[in-house]
Amino acid sequence: MKTSIDKATEGEDYDRVSFLIGLGLAISSSVFIGSSFIIKKLALKKINSLVGIGEAANLVAYAFAPAALVTPLGALSVLVAAVLSAKFLKENLNTYGKIGCLLCIMGSIIFVVHSPKHEEIKLFSELTSKLSDYIFLTYVFTVLIMTLIVKIVFVPRFGNTSIIVYLLICSAIGSLTVVFCKGVALGIKESINSDKNNIFSYVFWLLLTMSIICIAIQMNYLNKSLDIFNTNIVTPVYYVMFTVLVIIASGILFREWEHMKTYDILGCLCGFLILMVAVFTLNTFKDLSFPYRDLNLNSRHRSSVDT
Repeated sequence: MKTSIDKATEGEDYDRVSFLIGLGLAISSSVFIGSSFIIKKLALKKINSLVGIGEAANLVAYAFAPAALVTPLGALSVLVAAVLSAKFLKENLNTYGKIGCLLCIMGSIIFVVHSPKHEEIKLFSELTSKLSDYIFLTYVFTVLIMTLIVKIVFVPRFGNTSIIVYLLICSAIGSLTVVFCKGVALGIKESINSDKNNIFSYVFWLLLTMSIICIAIQMNYLNKSLDIFNTNIVTPVYYVMFTVLVIIASGILFREWEHMKTYDILGCLCGFLILMVAVFTLNTFKDLSFPYRDLNLNSRHRSSVDT
């Protein structure tokens, strides 16, 4: 018979394997999605299939790894797009772009090292009971009420002038999208790994329906924002808002931060701040010319004296 120590060791090994699978899927998702930006310019017909692969990998990643890990790693898609554009489209990375790439890699490594490695909710039945938790329901109702207020009051007045309006709706609904999609992925994963079939559960189909509705709303307002505002500004603002709200929503429902140590929480915050700076740098300053020789003040001073 297996002792409790043996079972605990097996549980730790399973969590470690699940974490590594989720991490690999999250990274591959960023590669596919980032590559799609370049394929859109090279061959417009191929973008839909590649984006689909990326989003599918992203969805499956939520079944194995905490959302607090998967979502921030979306910054890697910006890095992939920047590197591939420099290689295939001959769009040279300036100093800002190189700094942004370096910061993106550093921030991702720090975040992975300190991110939550397991979740309190591992069974679909546990998720079903947690969905009725008053804290989570309060968050859902807050998002829905806020979305209606923004839609009715602020969109007609400021939708075409403020970048925050559409992206706030997109990010808030997007945080629910991640939570519902993670629930769907968890139900499918449990159905495959056990003899319990969650496909016939009404909760599973409710989560799937809500996921589709939220994805449609999220994409609608994201496209509106991209139609009106510069992509270089939309991307970093959306990344920050979306990631913060996803971490809040998943933390409430899945308790991903509950047993983390203080230094790991600080490490995650540090990694996320670095990723924020990296995404803003890669998008906002990628078209600015910033030669290294301009920093050589002594050389410029000598030139001015000589003339």
